[in-house]
Amino acid sequence: MHDGHRTDTHSPARSGSRLARAVPAAALLVALLGAGACSAGGGGGSSAAKGATAADGKAAAPGAEGAGERSADGAASKAKQDPAVAAHVIRTATLDVEVASVPKAVAAARRAAEGAGGLVAEETTERLDDTHEVSHLVLRVPQDRYEGVLEELAGSGRLLSRSSDAKDVTGQVVDVESRIATQRASVDRVRSLMEKAERLSDVVALEGELSSRQADLESLLAQQASLKDRTSLATITLDLGEPDEEAAAPDDGDTGFLDALTGGWDAFLTVLRWITVAIGATAPFLAAAAVLVVLWRLVRRRVPRLRVPERPAPPGPQAPPAS
Repeated sequence: MHDGHRTDTHSPARSGSRLARAVPAAALLVALLGAGACSAGGGGGSSAAKGATAADGKAAAPGAEGAGERSADGAASKAKQDPAVAAHVIRTATLDVEVASVPKAVAAARRAAEGAGGLVAEETTERLDDTHEVSHLVLRVPQDRYEGVLEELAGSGRLLSRSSDAKDVTGQVVDVESRIATQRASVDRVRSLMEKAERLSDVVALEGELSSRQADLESLLAQQASLKDRTSLATITLDLGEPDEEAAAPDDGDTGFLDALTGGWDAFLTVLRWITVAIGATAPFLAAAAVLVVLWRLVRRRVPRLRVPERPAPPGPQAPPAS
């Protein structure tokens, strides 16, 4: 009886300590099994992964599906309406300039970009012949120096064509930032569940879910970096070329003796060339005519001529006899 009384005295304390230790595990198990029961009809995925989804804030509450996407879209639309939000614009331009010397123009374009705090992202130079070159440059310059560099490059030679474009991506930038914040919170919640998980199967399932969410987060971070790069630095595509020699030669109206002599010589050669062409075209006919003439002469020599008999002369008046 004494031993039984001792047992009855200490049993409530022991049961209380066991209950205290079992509460966190029970809470985790309820979260995992609750998500698994909701998706039992689908038969897809593990209970731990579904429990991580159910534990994401209010995502398991009725009518809360897609709350992250709606909040991100709302933030993007609010950013477009809020004038206090800084604008994010992607600026691009394309220039085609004719210059006297491509190497000098390329060096000047590089100095203009680097002097503005930018860089030359791409450069391609090609020699078409011994004296003619073309070059293709892609320059990245800060947004606040974009207009100045553009005007400087356009004035480096004869501007052949120019086009520019500006695209406002403020809503897209705010949307990506909101999604990144939501995804980071989701990753932190899955890590918290991993710290509380005790079964190996739950740990493995939560690790798979964590890897998937971290991959989504890295994709969003890459989008954010790309948007930041394109909105902080404007892109200028510059095509440089040299004029043709014929177009570059000055055309003065005065004609001197040497110009007249050169023109006359060219005309003489042109006439001589046409005469040669005419002789070449008529040569077969002339050769055939010469052969016919030679044959005619030979035949004429060998065929005897027909002689016509001589007729007697008619009698004339008789002379009177001499006395």
